[in-house]
Amino acid sequence: MKIQAINGFKDILPEAAVRWRSIEQCARDIFERFGMREIRLPILESTELFVRSIGESTDVVEKEMYTFTDKGLTMRPEATASIMRAFIEHGLHVQQPVQRLYTIGPMFRHERPQKGRLRQFHQVDAEIIGAVEPQIDAELIAMGQMLLDTLGIKVNLEINSLGCPVCRPPYKQRLVTHLQEISSELCDDCRRRTLTNPLRVLDCKKPPCRAAVADAPSLLDVLCPECDQHFFGVRQSLELLAIPFAINRFMVRGLDYYTRTTFEFLTTDLGAQAAVGAGGRYDGLIEQLGGPKLSGIGFAMGVERMALLMEQQDKTQWPSEPMDLFVAALGTESLPLCTRLTHELRLQGIKTAIDYSGRSLKAQLKQASRVQARFTLIIGDDEMERQQGILRNMASQEQCPLDLNGAHHQLAERLLEALR
Repeated sequence: MKIQAINGFKDILPEAAVRWRSIEQCARDIFERFGMREIRLPILESTELFVRSIGESTDVVEKEMYTFTDKGLTMRPEATASIMRAFIEHGLHVQQPVQRLYTIGPMFRHERPQKGRLRQFHQVDAEIIGAVEPQIDAELIAMGQMLLDTLGIKVNLEINSLGCPVCRPPYKQRLVTHLQEISSELCDDCRRRTLTNPLRVLDCKKPPCRAAVADAPSLLDVLCPECDQHFFGVRQSLELLAIPFAINRFMVRGLDYYTRTTFEFLTTDLGAQAAVGAGGRYDGLIEQLGGPKLSGIGFAMGVERMALLMEQQDKTQWPSEPMDLFVAALGTESLPLCTRLTHELRLQGIKTAIDYSGRSLKAQLKQASRVQARFTLIIGDDEMERQQGILRNMASQEQCPLDLNGAHHQLAERLLEALR
């Protein structure tokens, strides 16, 4: 039997990797315009980190984490908790009061694999730590929107407020009372969540549950004055930045640490997996993990989902990276010169390919076309004898001679001039 990739874990083949790299490069470019700095994190963390931050009664912690139970270690299911752990551990708040951090990498959750949702999935994650102003919320959302717009991905933005420790507890009790009244209409999971995590009932994707909670009370109706003013400021700032949005009064997100602003970038082009990216504010998380009393807000976007949407919206073949030059070595006499020359050109930053097999010129020209070489340098026994190679422009098919005399670096310099 052939050994295959584990279910939910997928190879990213070279053709797809080009698209992935373009997403990552675009994210880095846009994030750094906003003053974000990259941080790289370990895949394994203490299980306690995610239990304390995400919430013991969440689906992620209860059902989805890859945990080494004998070691107390977990493969990270999301990035925010890891960034907060690093922020606290290394005292980054001492360096400057507001930190803007981003990371790109794999996360792990034991879910049923679906389109755009795998057990090893990749995220672009951005966090702003230490700022409380509603303008910061809008700025972060605008940064995410800018990334999606630049990639040509069409989404709808939905926002909500989850209040704070002042206004959320009385709302939760009111919600529990309502859910108990309609308990017979809810699924088994939602009946269990009614007492353990009632806000998550509002986020159930099953149609009967969605219909049953349509008349549930909304947190927006009972926000404390501070949270109400903050949410007003977010909306006002988004309008100022010309970022269109809709208010979703039942958006709760799946992690316990969210407070106040929450948001999702949604698409209708991925079936049930509507969220391309999502995030929110987590003003008590850092203190909860043993750090200073600082606010924070962040989001994560799924690279798999962005790549799928780009592929669906642009049906043309994504181009692979072209080579600058293909060196066609014909015969044994030319091979040492071609090998050394190829190395010199690569040292100079020129993307250069060579075939050592000694195949015919016709076969090597086909190979040059396959790697999309702009030029092919032909050096065979005749060219070695005349000390004059042939440089072919692969687009126009025009050919010109190239003097092979002199040291390798001199030949490389002549080639560099010809390739410009």
